[in-house]
Amino acid sequence: MTQAAGAATREEQKQACQGDAIRLCTLAIPNEAKITACMKKKIDQLSPKCRAMFTPVPQAKKAPAPKPKQG
Repeated sequence: MTQAAGAATREEQKQACQGDAIRLCTLAIPNEAKITACMKKKIDQLSPKCRAMFTPVPQAKKAPAPKPKQG
């Protein structure tokens, strides 16, 4: 799986996606790269927990630097 979901561990990814991998990407097993590619193609069919592993975590936006006061 990917680290797209931030700090998800391999074990968390496995728990979230193992059922979906077996259900949707049986022919790709045991090749992890092929499983990942298959699951990305079928992302709309993944369980919510597994789909979250493929969804990028939004980066916190930095607040704009305050403008120096003139006067």
